[in-house]
Amino acid sequence: MTILSAQSIRDVRPIEPFLESFKVAGMTAGLSVAGYDIRIRETITLERGGFALASTIERFVMPLDVIGIVHDKSTWARRGLACQNTVIECGWQGFLTLELTNHGDGPLQIEAGMPIAQILFHWVDRVTEGYDGKYQNQADRPVPAILETDEVSA
Repeated sequence: MTILSAQSIRDVRPIEPFLESFKVAGMTAGLSVAGYDIRIRETITLERGGFALASTIERFVMPLDVIGIVHDKSTWARRGLACQNTVIECGWQGFLTLELTNHGDGPLQIEAGMPIAQILFHWVDRVTEGYDGKYQNQADRPVPAILETDEVSA
């Protein structure tokens, strides 16, 4: 898989609103050299060892030949914040729900609008049918886990 450069990300524009690089609270947001720094929609406080779901300000409209992978921002990681997430599938649309855990020594205050994670975009080797699962068109709020009925027959 090839990581998309800033130039390719500009061409694809998988994020709305799409913004060039800027600074918020001493951290970069928007387009970077080979990724895009996304922002948190809600203000949250995470106690030491705490976990929370949060959503992004940005809405994703993924092309059928591009996936996104969520990575921690180094500034937050150095303070103990981990941002767990699955792959943003080809064809997926919606606001991303982020799973955040505080592994640091004390509480973390994360203000709405702050950069929270970086997305690296990758080309896939062939165009796919695209994601059509339970999290398609996810709302602009944190969406908890949705468990589906098993389809395995005995």
